[in-house]
Amino acid sequence: MKSKKNYLDMVPRQNPAYSWEIDGEGMVVLLVEHKGPYNWLAQKLLKKPRVSRVSMERFGSFIWQQINGQRTVYEIAQLVSEKFGAEAEPLIERLVKYFRILQNNRFVLFS
Repeated sequence: MKSKKNYLDMVPRQNPAYSWEIDGEGMVVLLVEHKGPYNWLAQKLLKKPRVSRVSMERFGSFIWQQINGQRTVYEIAQLVSEKFGAEAEPLIERLVKYFRILQNNRFVLFS
């Protein structure tokens, strides 16, 4: 029988395959490089960009910068609550959904 792990106890870490930067407004921008033969062909023939930029909004930018490979999802939730207060509510549900989106897109990995 599998034991269920509490999502709030999990420790996210940024996927090292993606680089990121802070834009002029202080928001995080993930840089997704398109590699491989099909992407190379699309870049040459269809003028597709070599790197896509995924811009985060202020909540996402704050959360991304808190991911250090040591903090749990719960600890990050506490930091979000301190920074944004009631504006972030319902915090836990939103945060878990946000981490699932990041995980599905392989932007974060869980230890």
